Amino acid sequence: MSANRAIQVEALDDATFSTAIVRNGWLFVSGLTAWIPGSGVERPDDVVHQAHVIYGRLGEVLARAGCTFADVVATREFITSTDGYRETAAVRRTYFSEPFPAATGVIVAGLLRPGVVIEIEAIAAIPAAG
Repeated sequence: MSANRAIQVEALDDATFSTAIVRNGWLFVSGLTAWIPGSGVERPDDVVHQAHVIYGRLGEVLARAGCTFADVVATREFITSTDGYRETAAVRRTYFSEPFPAATGVIVAGLLRPGVVIEIEAIAAIPAAG
């Protein structure tokens, strides 16, 4: 696997960022949301559903880099409200197991797209080949 490469999950004509970057054995994943190009936001204002969508998308990004959820070492979740946020812990347990990755939760005034209530970034260690 190349030491440095970009991973794009969706075609964004005017994007000035990559969905993820592979660099020196690490995968850095940009903030993912439940906004789907051409469809809009899945279940606006439903933090639990949006978390499921995001972790599903994260799984796709991880797979493209040769990783699994077990390789994730840290996540950062940006939320617009604490309403329902406690229930996202159960969502995380469907994707991660102990030892859980390091995690940071940040309450923000808003996110870029209306109806998006959670955005998640991740960092993963890419397993050594062979």
